Amino acid sequence: MSSLPSIIRRLAEELSARENQVTAAVGLLDEGATVPFIARYRKEATGGLDDIQLRLLEERLAYLRELEDRRAVILKSVEEQGHLTDELQRSLLEADTKTRLEDLYLPYRPKRRTKAQIAREAGLEPLALALLEDPSLDPERAAAGYVDAEKGVADTKAALDGARQILMERFAENADLLGTLREYLWERGEVRSRVAEGKREEGAKFADYFDAAEPIRTLPSHRALALFRGRNEGVLLLELAVAENPDGTHPCEALIASHAGVSDRGRPADGWLRDTVRWAWKVKISLSLELELMGQLREHAEEEAIKVFARNLHDLLLAAPAGPRPTLALDPGLRTGVKVAVVDTTGKVVATDTVYPHAPRNQWDATINTLARHCAAHGVELVSIGNGTASRETDRLVLDLMQRHPELRLLKLVVSEAGASVYSASELASRELPGLDVSLRGAVSIGRRLQDPLAELVKIDPKSIGVGQYQHDVSQVKLARALDAVVEDCVNAVGVDVNTASPALLARVSGLSAGLAENIVAFRNEHGPFPGRAALKRVPRLGEKTFEQAAGFLRIMGGEDPLDASAVHPEAYPVVRRIQEQTGREIRAIIGDSAFLQQLDPRRFTDERFGLPTVTDILGELEKPGRDPRPEFRTAAFREGVEAMKDLEAGMVLEGVVTNVTNFGAFVDVGVHQDGLVHISNLANRFVKDPHEVVKAGDLVKVKVMEVDLKRKRIGLTMRLDDAPERSRPERSDSPARGRGGKKQDRGGGRREAPQAPAGAMAGAFAEAFAKAGK
Repeated sequence: MSSLPSIIRRLAEELSARENQVTAAVGLLDEGATVPFIARYRKEATGGLDDIQLRLLEERLAYLRELEDRRAVILKSVEEQGHLTDELQRSLLEADTKTRLEDLYLPYRPKRRTKAQIAREAGLEPLALALLEDPSLDPERAAAGYVDAEKGVADTKAALDGARQILMERFAENADLLGTLREYLWERGEVRSRVAEGKREEGAKFADYFDAAEPIRTLPSHRALALFRGRNEGVLLLELAVAENPDGTHPCEALIASHAGVSDRGRPADGWLRDTVRWAWKVKISLSLELELMGQLREHAEEEAIKVFARNLHDLLLAAPAGPRPTLALDPGLRTGVKVAVVDTTGKVVATDTVYPHAPRNQWDATINTLARHCAAHGVELVSIGNGTASRETDRLVLDLMQRHPELRLLKLVVSEAGASVYSASELASRELPGLDVSLRGAVSIGRRLQDPLAELVKIDPKSIGVGQYQHDVSQVKLARALDAVVEDCVNAVGVDVNTASPALLARVSGLSAGLAENIVAFRNEHGPFPGRAALKRVPRLGEKTFEQAAGFLRIMGGEDPLDASAVHPEAYPVVRRIQEQTGREIRAIIGDSAFLQQLDPRRFTDERFGLPTVTDILGELEKPGRDPRPEFRTAAFREGVEAMKDLEAGMVLEGVVTNVTNFGAFVDVGVHQDGLVHISNLANRFVKDPHEVVKAGDLVKVKVMEVDLKRKRIGLTMRLDDAPERSRPERSDSPARGRGGKKQDRGGGRREAPQAPAGAMAGAFAEAFAKAGK
């Protein structure tokens, strides 16, 4: 049973918060409240803990509860075995990680009969302890007194072998020693990789790691995951190693010897004890610690990769929406034609078509006439073009359409179509667009994601959107949990129009499940638009608790009460009424009057339930009701005539869109069907530790082309526009350190500062590596 007071204290320390704040947050989470709800509407209770703190609290709370539950099981087990001393109990109670807890439990964990146990049963433990405590004893003579054929000890050799097994197990199960060895290997160890026999040609994409070494402590996540992928594919062999001592011994053997008090002073048992230490390391300890630390490396790398994915997804979901404007959507294609869909201001499909402007049919003029007719008939304002095959040709087609028909006043944009095909074939798409051909559903998605990226992208599994780093190499459970949290936070930060939202979008609202989302849409379809938030209580299975969690994030546009279109929670409407009464103004006159609202003292309207944080939020919301946290809609302009990689030239300055941000740089779409890489060293005229400090997915940026490799489809870019294009191919600074055999190595703690020089070939190589391993 978990010890809540100790968990609360530890969480408070980790979050730099007060215990009463943590206690309130934990209580709300245990009651089923969501992080978005707590962060926005329970600030008085939590003292203003934000969503980032609450997400961390939620994650750590689960870990610490598991730790406490495991601690209780271990204490009970050791006590039942009769081994629970006061000192051991204190150590178990003070263990602050699962690793430390399991180290302490190791000697008492039920296990199969070991050689050491058999030796103890044969009465050899006194011999082992005697030799350890008094190395002046002669091992052969001391062992002679323990020879007993009936106990399975045939001779002195068997006695000494049994004594050695006892000491080896004793060393291997010492929690303090294991902690020291683990820390030493993490600080001093390096991951060494080499190519498996016969795999050099087959595994060429892992060539950088055929003979490489890098400190485990500083190994970047993307390289660690590449190494593990290479091992999983049978191309690479990995080991965790440390430099040997000058005398050829392993430093960890010296640590074991020091901990056990073993030293070579020429005494009769010193050699035997030294050999025992060596065997303990080689046979009992080294492999388990290597597996554990490599697992720790993988876990850290996965966590970092998931964070990268989550940040990119967050930026993509909160990209600027074009808004409710009639849109012509084009899903480009050559032989199969360009799929056309027209969606109105609500995203409803009002027309579809397929046109063939490109080879082999080349129906250019007929296509322009068809598109012009659709645009005129439905008042189209925007043209959304998918960025797949033939996108630049289709972009040129739309430019011609705009030039021939200026009266249409069209604005064209190329948008990412990542995941559109996944949506097209989904059950959700078949329910939303029944009777519509699968190929046309993709065009609909391309149009809607321009109008409102968030509303459309929530319909697609985040892993199919294409902004991850080695996403298939990480824990899918952890990845899904992290991405779900991002989607939930984004949806609730923006708010949802309950009278137009899809079930997929509604299901992401605080407190709502997929089933309740379906019920809301069904009720809306049967009874018409909801006139106010209170009407939501009539939806089947939507009870008071659910209403409390969801209502503040659901918007009723143009409803009976103007507050229903805001982020003011219905429970706080009395505060607004009090503002009305004390100021003598109607609510519609108050909303949006910034000068008036900024003059009000929020302390005038607080009471026992609603404190200063909530009233301050309410006044801010009344000033800009339902404000959208997303940026203003802007568009990138790809250069005319630059439509394929062959059109690129070193030195060109282009505008592009950031499609993905990784730990080693940012990928940018410049309109040539192949993203280029701006290496981290080329993001700014200063040292950049984290690319997210400079750019995020969806940003419009200006870049200079530094290098183009048509054969390997590599584009090296820089955002430092004063850089000169690269003339040579320097060694890649972000490659792993070279391995043994005289090749270049970096043993200086593994820190490889990003050079302030063009990335060139290095950037391209990373683009290829990422394309193969990460997307």
